[in-house]
Amino acid sequence: MSSIALIGYGYWGKNLARNFANTENAILHTIVDFDPSRLSSATKLFPSIIVSDNLDATLANKSIDAVVIATPVFSHYKLAKAALMAGKHVMVEKPMTATVAEAEELIALAQLKKLVLMPDHTFLYTGAVQKMRQLIVAQEIGVINYYDSTRINLGLFQPDVNVVWDLAPHDISILYHLTEERPVSVTATGISHLNNGIENVAFVTLHFQSNMIAHFSCSWSSPVKIRQILVGGDKKMIVYDDNQVTEKIKVYDTGYTAKSDEEKQRILIDYRVGDIYVPKLETKEALAGIASDFIQAITTGKEPVSNWKSGLDVVKVLEAAQKSIKLNGKEIRIE
Repeated sequence: MSSIALIGYGYWGKNLARNFANTENAILHTIVDFDPSRLSSATKLFPSIIVSDNLDATLANKSIDAVVIATPVFSHYKLAKAALMAGKHVMVEKPMTATVAEAEELIALAQLKKLVLMPDHTFLYTGAVQKMRQLIVAQEIGVINYYDSTRINLGLFQPDVNVVWDLAPHDISILYHLTEERPVSVTATGISHLNNGIENVAFVTLHFQSNMIAHFSCSWSSPVKIRQILVGGDKKMIVYDDNQVTEKIKVYDTGYTAKSDEEKQRILIDYRVGDIYVPKLETKEALAGIASDFIQAITTGKEPVSNWKSGLDVVKVLEAAQKSIKLNGKEIRIE
């Protein structure tokens, strides 16, 4: 049985608390927050759980095995490092850190102390993403040619990170879960309409050694909320619409083939439009899945689906995209 302390009881922290309180082989021991009203709210919902504004005492508590961090990005490194130094396993909200250097330091520390360090890439535990991975691994859609993601809505404007750091981690982590190939470079553009240097609209493109390309549209300034991913294979194509209550995934038996007409010196395109089918998806809550995976990683040593490698990979893309935006779309290599 693993004893958990949750740091941060805001919007996402409340969801994490509910799931860890109901996770097998886990005990939600303490909730830490510096806002008295949040602690009061936590006490009403979880009367048997300790609430505290004393982080040091919580980390020093030997009965606590692990810490779950649900705080703003700028605080992730400091809190995760303190927890790891105290001998606690750590799960931290996405993105894992604010810089690649911070991520690499935390990874080295976790490995030195033989502790789990896990980013909260929740979408990897959704039935939709799991089904997409199954289809790709089974080679039903063939070789991936492109990945096109749109994640836009009106607000919530973040005070400390731009729209790429806020929204793109979801879709970058999904892409990395669907393919083993990693990008070699990033180009990105964005703009701040509040004139505070924090971009509220941005477009990011990942370039690969192969012919695959990935594009991400991110915005806090859209009149409509769109959560859609298109995955184009050379056999079939997938549309993932997370706003749909049912039928989130549709598989299109649609594609094209190209052949050259040497006499007329042109390329001829043959189009194929076949059936559309809607696969059945697992309906378990994604946060329940990630909470269970974290506990299994602690108790059995099993590598979690959302692991430190994906956490580092995502931060590498975010940092490179940030550099590209500030350099007006210059291509930035990813090491």
